[in-house]
Amino acid sequence: MTEVAGQHRDDLSIDQQLALRTASRRLGEEFAGIFGTETIERFLHSSYDQFATGSTVPNFLPLLAERFARQRLTALARVEGHGDGRPVVLFLCVHNAGRSQMALGFFEHLAGDAAIAWSGGSEPGVEVNPSAVAAMAERGIDISTEYPKPWTDEVVRAADVVVTMGCGDACPIFPGKRYEDWILDDPAGQDVEQVRPVRDEIERRVRQLLEELSVPAAHLGRQ
Repeated sequence: MTEVAGQHRDDLSIDQQLALRTASRRLGEEFAGIFGTETIERFLHSSYDQFATGSTVPNFLPLLAERFARQRLTALARVEGHGDGRPVVLFLCVHNAGRSQMALGFFEHLAGDAAIAWSGGSEPGVEVNPSAVAAMAERGIDISTEYPKPWTDEVVRAADVVVTMGCGDACPIFPGKRYEDWILDDPAGQDVEQVRPVRDEIERRVRQLLEELSVPAAHLGRQ
């Protein structure tokens, strides 16, 4: 069990320990003056544990942990008053493998640096739906490097808008947040042809949301 930076974890290989120490140093540099080493180490290792039970690629775990810890620390920094004024949208579905990932892909490509988007799931899957990846590739958007992940309290608290897609009572509710519930078919188990209508409806809704947030949307060509 890791307590503070540099402590040894018996459940990790030497390579994994080295990768996590390197990730900790990077995060420490990024969040210098905002969070101390102990906080960064706690978020990094708890993020690692989130993925350790369901992953079959141990060597990839430190990278996933670093990416997820970076998102969580960014969210916590915003909650604690270190935001930059850009709107933040959180997309939530059950497995964070289809609908919320497509919404995240559209939002990031259309909004660019003018807004921030994250995604999460109430019961995260193992990988992003291949049909969703293929359908998004048809629109020129690559979501193949994304990964299913859970939502955490700091991420929800940092969001200005929380968009839910089928997670029902499992989705987190915090007072004072703007919530939208998008009723969309679940693309799980569907082929690309069946996913396309869901993808197109998600794009329409993302564009509408950006307009409501006064964020100009970039042009996307159709393939």
